[in-house]
Amino acid sequence: MKTIALVGCGRISARHVEAIDDTNGVDVALVCDKDEARAKTLATKLDVPYVTDYREIRDVDVISVLTPSGLHPRHVSNIAELTNAPHIVCEKPLSLTLREAHEVYRRVEKAGKVLLPVYQNRYNPLVKLIKDLIETGKLGKIHQFVCNVLWNRNDAYFNIDWHGTAEFDGGVLYTQASHYVDMLHYFFGELAEHKGIGGKMRGLEVFDTLSAALSFRNGAVGTLNTTVSVYETNYLTEFVLIAEKGTIRLSGTNLNTIDFWNVEGMERPDMDFTINHQYGKGHDALYEYVAQKKWDMFPAKADVLSGIRMMEMLSY
Repeated sequence: MKTIALVGCGRISARHVEAIDDTNGVDVALVCDKDEARAKTLATKLDVPYVTDYREIRDVDVISVLTPSGLHPRHVSNIAELTNAPHIVCEKPLSLTLREAHEVYRRVEKAGKVLLPVYQNRYNPLVKLIKDLIETGKLGKIHQFVCNVLWNRNDAYFNIDWHGTAEFDGGVLYTQASHYVDMLHYFFGELAEHKGIGGKMRGLEVFDTLSAALSFRNGAVGTLNTTVSVYETNYLTEFVLIAEKGTIRLSGTNLNTIDFWNVEGMERPDMDFTINHQYGKGHDALYEYVAQKKWDMFPAKADVLSGIRMMEMLSY
């Protein structure tokens, strides 16, 4: 049994708890939050101990860092150096800058620990299918793509102290659309050229809306549109791929539905799945890999750094 300590008991912690509960071979052993009331509430619910300082964590197999985005570099590095946990899971994004990402890896590696960044969208079976079709050449030359992440985050969401700040949030690309930016990087590789504009419609320190035209070194061109200002509720997540030998459209809460399929020599696969939350099922796969010690299923350092470079380029 792999024991997990959760550092950060905010919004995303519920998804990690759910995924761990649904996975054989892993268990939450302890929770941590500097807000004692919040730590105690989750600890009571899970019937586990809590601490308010991650430096006190000892003798767990994995520490999952679920704190505000801008604090990830500091927390991951300190946990690597100051605790005896051999593996550290880090929620997205690993950092808001490429410089910080290099520093995190340097400190984690020097401490002899293993960093496991959360890239749960890569474990989405439909995303994996598209990746395979591209890599095997079954779609032929990739011509164009459209990626839209059109969500709602209400004013109450941005009343949380770190949300919407330049120091800790990073904006819609880093906090909401980051997994879809990574998906484009996962599919197409290195960015060649980009043009776009971001908007601060909500009076935040960061962009709440962004539109960009992108081209990749493999020749693919397309658009990314993302916002958190849709009225009342999330509207749409979609990915359209137009290729030499096929056209595909994925949509749904977390790209869980094939809306259109016309691929040479391939029937539409029966791979739609149902989810009851916005995060998808990728965290379940992540903790299954932890339980099975499949560390190679997590993105490699070079891949992570390349993706953060792309995110930084698109931050305008």
